[in-house]
This record gives sequence, C-alpha cells and structure tokens, in this order.
Amino acid sequence: MPQLCILTDNTAQFPVPVFPGRNLVQVISLHVENEGEYFGKSEGVKANDFPKSLNNGHSLKAIAPSVEEFELMFASLGQHYEEILTIVHSANFSKTYENAQLAVENSKGREKIHVVDAQTISTGLGLVVQAAAAAAEEGKGASEIEDYIRNLLPRLYTLFFIEGLTYLHNTEYLGKGQALIAEHMKMLPMFVLDNEEFVPTQKARNYRHLVDLLHEFLCEFLTIDHVAILQGIPPFENETRALRERMALDFIDTPISEHTINAPLAAIIGPRSLGMFVLQAEE
Repeated sequence: MPQLCILTDNTAQFPVPVFPGRNLVQVISLHVENEGEYFGKSEGVKANDFPKSLNNGHSLKAIAPSVEEFELMFASLGQHYEEILTIVHSANFSKTYENAQLAVENSKGREKIHVVDAQTISTGLGLVVQAAAAAAEEGKGASEIEDYIRNLLPRLYTLFFIEGLTYLHNTEYLGKGQALIAEHMKMLPMFVLDNEEFVPTQKARNYRHLVDLLHEFLCEFLTIDHVAILQGIPPFENETRALRERMALDFIDTPISEHTINAPLAAIIGPRSLGMFVLQAEE
C-alpha cells in the first residue's frame, strides 16, 4: 500500500501542470449554486457565466464540501493509502477546513489523517500542494511534510483586487450597503491575507494605480521564488502586461505564471478580480 496521498480542494490552481508527486494528489470539490440551480463539483458552470455584481438580485454562492463528503473521501482513500494529508484553502473563504476537521473526528483511523489550513487559495494553494507532493514523492511522511508546509507558509503572500464587492457581502465580509456603495463608486480595494485574516489595505484610484500598487508590493522583496498572477474575467490584460514589463527589469530570473480564475473562487470573490501570489525565497 502506498504510504501517503495529498487531498486538496478544487480552488487549487497549479503553476506547473505536471510536477513531482502529481499522481499522489486527489481533489475534493466545492459546489456552486447559481440562480437556484445546484452544480455538484462545479461541473457545468464557468466563471465567465457569473455576473460582475450581485446587486440586481442575482443568487450565487460557493458551497464547501460537506462533512459527509469528506468522510466518504477519507474512507475511500484510506483503502489505498496509509496516510492522508489534507491541504485546503484558507478558512476565511469557506467552511471547507472546518468540515474537514469535523470529518476527521468522525473517521476511523483518524490518527492517520492530517488537515492543514494553507492560509491561501487558488494558485497559492497550488504552490503549497506542489511543494507537499514533491516532498511526498521523496518518501517523506505526513508529519514531516506538515512541518515543512508550516515553515513555508510565512513566505507565501496573497493579495486580491476585487471589483464585485457584493460577492464579499454574500460571503459575509461586508455589509450590503457598504458593498453597494463601494461598487457604485467603482472602488478598487486591495485585500491581503494577513495572519489568517482577509483585510483591506489600500484602494487603487484607477487601473494604472493598481499596477503601481502591485509593483510596490513586489519591490518589498529582495528575492522571490515564484510570482503567480490570477486573471479575472474579463482579464486585466493591459495591467498585467505593464506589471510583467516592470518585473522583467526588477526580477529578471523570477518565474512568473499566469492563470484565469476558476468557478469556485469566482463564486466567492467575484469573477472580476485580480490576484497575485508571491513565494518569497528562503534567506
């Protein structure tokens, strides 16, 4: 029986499609409820189908995998692997982490199941899972990999510019009035995941200023292992092109990957969002 598998959720987006240990990675899905229609495993729904705003009575939300779904997944994987290392997106975005923990308490052989809050999402989660999978491929055990991940997380930075603030009202981050006013004023707030909190930090005056803020954020780092840019729908093509041009001067050898927001994340923060994930190099 293989020693270990890694379970993650379908908000994860991988900077490299094929990576060491990819065969050890399994995925559990968030679901999407759109206008009263339920899409299991987010199948049959795309981020570009979602409205830019939820201010006209649109009904859309992401639904975390249930405790029962995690229990079934753990039972199934437990027949094939000795240990299960579960790495899911930040608990700030959904009940996925909470439900995984509850399922462990109800599962047989729960001492063999480990659950980690990656404190990030999307490509940030993908970076964490890739690192864990590479370690598993080398034969490391779940506890050792968990320690390795927890040492990596302080070097991973996540930020978003979010236009559809009514989506954040839907996920209970903002009051309805606050979200509606911000959208009406066409605000471009920047949110950062900091100490497990999803907090607003600055506001871009316009799209050009947005590029300035992203570049200023990057310039706080001396060395970077990877930068991942998450495009919304429609994409911020001019802005990301300008950012890449600046990065070509300041971070010549830094790998950059670019991705398009997927349905589960778009249902949480809205399709018209721009994200950036920075993995700081070890000192």
